[in-house]
Amino acid sequence: MTHDAAAQPSPPGARPGGSPSTVSPGTRRRVVSASFIGNFVEWFDYAVYGYLASTIAVVFFPDSDPQTALLATFGLFAISFFVRPIGGFFWGHLGDRLGRRTALSLSILIMTGATFCMALIPGYGSIGIFAPILLLVVRIVQGFSAAGEYAGASAFLVEYAPSHRRGLYAAVVPASTAAGLLFGSLFVAALTAVLSGEQMDMWGWRIPFLLAAPMGLIGRYVRTRLEDTPVFQELTQEDEVIHAPMRNMFRHHWATLLRACGAVLLNAVGFYMLLSYMPTYLSEEIGFGKTESFLATSLALLSYIGFIFLTGLASDRFGRKKLLMAASVSFVLLTVPLFMLLDSGSFAVVLLVQVALGAMLTLNDGTLPSFLAEQFPTRIRYSGFAVSFNLSNAVFGGTAPFMATLLIGAFHSELAPAWYLMAAAVVSFVAVVLCRETHREPLAH
Repeated sequence: MTHDAAAQPSPPGARPGGSPSTVSPGTRRRVVSASFIGNFVEWFDYAVYGYLASTIAVVFFPDSDPQTALLATFGLFAISFFVRPIGGFFWGHLGDRLGRRTALSLSILIMTGATFCMALIPGYGSIGIFAPILLLVVRIVQGFSAAGEYAGASAFLVEYAPSHRRGLYAAVVPASTAAGLLFGSLFVAALTAVLSGEQMDMWGWRIPFLLAAPMGLIGRYVRTRLEDTPVFQELTQEDEVIHAPMRNMFRHHWATLLRACGAVLLNAVGFYMLLSYMPTYLSEEIGFGKTESFLATSLALLSYIGFIFLTGLASDRFGRKKLLMAASVSFVLLTVPLFMLLDSGSFAVVLLVQVALGAMLTLNDGTLPSFLAEQFPTRIRYSGFAVSFNLSNAVFGGTAPFMATLLIGAFHSELAPAWYLMAAAVVSFVAVVLCRETHREPLAH
């Protein structure tokens, strides 16, 4: 047992202990804000980095081989995903031992600090090889710290939410992810429209990364003003907090962990393929205009955010398993036909297909945070969520664009990504079938 979490001073106006049913509406609004901002900043950073990849390649690498520089830039992007499972172990342990608030307050500070530091690194022309080395260090720190955000925010919301609205509250997390991705892409589009190419290379690319500092400080301030979740406080009061949550998880809940990893697979492949890789697919493989591809994906992201909350509500009423299985079945049946329609050349058709694919994905994404949080007992909830989510996303999510491109070349078919997405849906379906339904169970169970 550790008394560290119990010994933390309560923020002004906080009430000790209690259950989710006794939490005030004002406190819940602050919880939603605190959970939203961390994932928003994280995915704002990823969107900016992805859309500014060509500029970053020019700034941080020698200009003798632009193609190699661009590949190195994307390589550093991938590394930030590969360190996520390590971060999941660390933040899961911290969140289950010292409290959700402690982990989330620290993770947002490190994550946004690393993003801010990226804007301060001199270019290759100033410090030579040290420029890409410093960029590598910053991306590793950013990926490591971001590993605790999605899992921690989901657990935080679920443990604060009314018992009949856990799905709706947890849907804030994927909504914030999509909002950060959308805002980041629009921000870069506005910058490139206003600034010249020379201005972007010299200083313009630094602006969006500088925004991480004020957003991170606001997020940390909101989080430190909150008390830890009622169910975690009950653990501390009853001497139920364990010293080694990871050891407990692997020893007693390894089967649940494996099923959770499988359930995450559709989210991992689908999110990156449909919301991140799709503009590249449309422009490079289908021959769609880059501007039209960007616009269609942005509008699809906007509709995705709306559908997410409807899915959260539906999961509270009909159960997590039904919606997750419906998502898998819809991808198995409709992915290939919808991908075939993308070759129509019509902007309206492409937009409708992307909105439809996004709506199908929200059946999974809007349900998954509450589902994963409810699969693990409170003592290891943060650890189980963080490890399963980050492991699947590191192995299958971060590599989804690479696998899509590889499969297209190997099978000489533009439909190869659709078949890959279908395979992920089948695995997720089987994993979810093997899980128990939890939406009506008390979190204490």
